[in-house]
Amino acid sequence: MLCASAIYIANDLLDLESDRLHPRKRKRPFASGIVPSWVGAILSPTLLIASIVMAGFVGGAFQTWLLLYFALTSVYTLKLKQLPLLDCVALALLHTLRIVAGAAAVHHDLSFWLLAFSVFLFLSLAFVKRYSELDLMSVQNNKEIHGRGYVTSDKSLILIMGIVAGYTSVLVLALYLNSEAVVKLYESPELLWGAVLIMLYWISWVWMQAHRGKMKDDPLIFAVRDKTSLIAGFMFSLVLLIGASGYL
Repeated sequence: MLCASAIYIANDLLDLESDRLHPRKRKRPFASGIVPSWVGAILSPTLLIASIVMAGFVGGAFQTWLLLYFALTSVYTLKLKQLPLLDCVALALLHTLRIVAGAAAVHHDLSFWLLAFSVFLFLSLAFVKRYSELDLMSVQNNKEIHGRGYVTSDKSLILIMGIVAGYTSVLVLALYLNSEAVVKLYESPELLWGAVLIMLYWISWVWMQAHRGKMKDDPLIFAVRDKTSLIAGFMFSLVLLIGASGYL
């Protein structure tokens, strides 16, 4: 969290010009001037150093994954965010790396299924973010997103790729139900089909909201604020719990 926060602050400082031209991002603390830039310049390296020090206490592979996360995030901030499509792939990998680092911190082995599911899901959400920005730009008759390498005519293509990536994550989840791991981990694996249906609905819901122009925040922020998403998350967790316990 400290490392991610350090990078987010650095990214906002480097994006000041672009953010000030954006109808929503110009309200961010640094872009609006509410928080002076020098505060971010001090806070970002401080948080980074603190994250490395604390990672040292965790030990093991966690510190290695943290440094890899920092390296990839730095490359994204300095260059990849300007390259269309590669920026979304990088975002998907970065969010997946958080899961990998978390598993390393608690010495837990990750399955192929979880990693595949995560990559496609986060790729879809990254496309949601770009689609929403392009949709906003098109409404304001702008031809491109400043500093991002996208033009508004890319919007329909991003929509297609994002939905495909989201549905692919659901397909990975469905295929997981036919694996040997499910039989070992769940008392009632057949109940997990409910989780597949819930996930299919939620992906469709998120993209519908984006298509309607209601995705005004980062999709992850949207998810924790949206009532439908919260209910879907609760139902998804409940189905997994019931499937694992075998209680119905």
